[in-house]
Formats: sequence, C-alpha cells, structure tokens
Amino acid sequence: MEQFFAAKTQLLTNLANTMAAMQAQMNNNNNNNNNNNQQQPLPRDKHREFMSHKPLTFSHSPDPLDADYWLKTVEKMLNITQCSNREKVLYASGHLEGPAADWWDAYTTTHANANGITWEEFRTNFRSHHIPSGLMKLKKKEFLDLKQGNMSLTEYRDKFVQLSHYAPEDIADDEQN
Repeated sequence: MEQFFAAKTQLLTNLANTMAAMQAQMNNNNNNNNNNNQQQPLPRDKHREFMSHKPLTFSHSPDPLDADYWLKTVEKMLNITQCSNREKVLYASGHLEGPAADWWDAYTTTHANANGITWEEFRTNFRSHHIPSGLMKLKKKEFLDLKQGNMSLTEYRDKFVQLSHYAPEDIADDEQN
C-alpha cells in the first residue's frame, strides 16, 4: 500500500510540474505575441472599413447624374479608407449591379490587362458609358455661364461648387492665372 501511495504521489507531482511548465510556456507565448503585436500592428482591413461607410450600389438610372453622384460618393469613401489603386477598382466595381455590372463584365472581358485597370481608367470609362458626353458639356457650359443673378451669395457659392465638378480644367486655369 505504501508503494501505491508513493507512486500516486510521484504521479501527482509530475502532473503538477507538467501543468506548471505548460502554464509558463503559454505565458511566454502570450508575452511574445503581445510584443510582436506592439512591434507590427495588424494590417488594416480596408474592405471592412470601406463597407462600414455603407456604399451605395449602382445599377442604372434614368438620370445620368445619378451615376455621377454614385461615382463621386464611392470615390470619397475609397479615399477616406486610403485604398490602393487596385482596391478602388475592385471595391467600386463590386458595387455595380444589373446593367452596370454587365457593362463592367464586358469591359473587363475585352480589356488586354483586366487586372491592370487603374482607378482613373475605371472612372473615365464609367463616366463615358453612363453619362452622355453631351450632358457633361451642358453642365460645363452651365458652369461657365453661371451668374449670381437673383441668387444669394450662399446659393451662388453652392451652385458654383456643384458645377465646378464638371469643369476641373477651367478651375485649375483660373487658379493659375
């Protein structure tokens, strides 16, 4: 019986030592992980950040300016999220539906390097497909012909800012003069 208790005591001692060693190992690993996390922050999940802004989807609209509004809104969210050129194209194109998604699928299928499409190329081709050039010219002309008239100064300023989007080269020229 004495041998039995001695063996049992030895077994419990070994088990306690093993548990203490495992606990020390776990504490050491946690300290290393904490040190690693402090040295190298976890990479940002830009897609999650972009999605947190609840971006609109775009399918089609009878008013072509809705397409322009969608593009401006999504671009603002992409810039806030600090997306790379490629991420901008992927995230924005992922929010196209219906006819707009069909256009994008056809565009990428016929593109020589679909993975190399830049944000500028996406934006330019999206606009040229969804917003008639004649409308863009009319909006630019409306900007160039803008007069305060009966508008208050605030209304005039707001209209100026809204329409200036259609004539960026004229704004740049004006600033350079």
